[in-house]
Amino acid sequence: MIDFSLGEDLALVAETAQRFSDEQLLPSQRDFEARRAVADAVLREARDIGFDRIDWPEASGGAGMGAVARALVLERLAAGCPGAAIALQPLGSVAHALLAFGGDAALRRCAAPLDAPGLRAVLVFDHRDAWQGDADTLTGSAPWLPADRVDLLAVLSRTGLKIVTRGIRVTPVPGAGLRAAGAGEIRVDRVPVDAAWTDPAAAALALAHARVHLSALIVGQMHAAAEYSRKYALERVAFGRPIAHHQALAFLIVDMHSAVDAARQLLHEAAWRLDAAQPATAAAATALVEAAENAVFIGSNAVQILGGAGFMRDYPVEKHMRELRALGLLLGGADAARDDALGDALSDAPLAPFSFLAAGALGA
Repeated sequence: MIDFSLGEDLALVAETAQRFSDEQLLPSQRDFEARRAVADAVLREARDIGFDRIDWPEASGGAGMGAVARALVLERLAAGCPGAAIALQPLGSVAHALLAFGGDAALRRCAAPLDAPGLRAVLVFDHRDAWQGDADTLTGSAPWLPADRVDLLAVLSRTGLKIVTRGIRVTPVPGAGLRAAGAGEIRVDRVPVDAAWTDPAAAALALAHARVHLSALIVGQMHAAAEYSRKYALERVAFGRPIAHHQALAFLIVDMHSAVDAARQLLHEAAWRLDAAQPATAAAATALVEAAENAVFIGSNAVQILGGAGFMRDYPVEKHMRELRALGLLLGGADAARDDALGDALSDAPLAPFSFLAAGALGA
């Protein structure tokens, strides 16, 4: 028999993240967006709980609970406010990039200077080889990233990783989404490289982790958009009955929730593969493609279900749409991920089955 339950430990993690999201993020999401920052008290509480280190190895000061636990946490935090969810992770996906290339020593060395509240590390995926330099210097720019300050910049390519901490120029920009994490143009010009590695296998692993993290943020915000518009449609009455009971809208609501479930299924498959040390490059890429493309469908239709009210700040769906579009641009978006997913699909090897279902449960 297949058991779809999370298991006691993962269920507790999910419950804790959900409660934190409901109590600390959801009620204050507009305030965070206006301030372009999360309140210090919220940052401290999240740090004390340990959300940002839930999947770090125990040797590195983490809980060692794995990628599935991180995905569950990010889904629930993003349902409250995805920009805040990003801000609550000082190292974010940079941590797993450091672990993949330099192990525990690299993570500890780079994490220590970012121990003070408010400091941020940012990961950039150089999928177009636009960042230039040699072993000692780095030059490049990103027109927008969800950050108003960057204390450590990690530039990940398909073959290696470079870390810089000096000479990072951040110019604030308006930003349409994820404002709770900030919005800035990032530039470096022949800045010194603090650390550099070349290892295609490590790069693939780091990118898989980053894509799982991003997919979890998207899935969480998609769920929030689909669920809010569903509840609105059940309360809004037209022609004598709730608009959700009209067939065309009912079908749309079902399609939206099906899209969320499909993206979540692929996300959990990719996270399980990472925990099981199985090939995860294509699974993580496919999860991101599905999430990013469904995000466009769900975000715009959540607004449409509310009609003209959907564009007003009195309701959260206009924010959901902006956040989902912005999330879909990170790590090269669906186009960069599609390259990896397509490469697996066109190879001679058979496509991998949903192995975690065969294992019996996510926690197996």
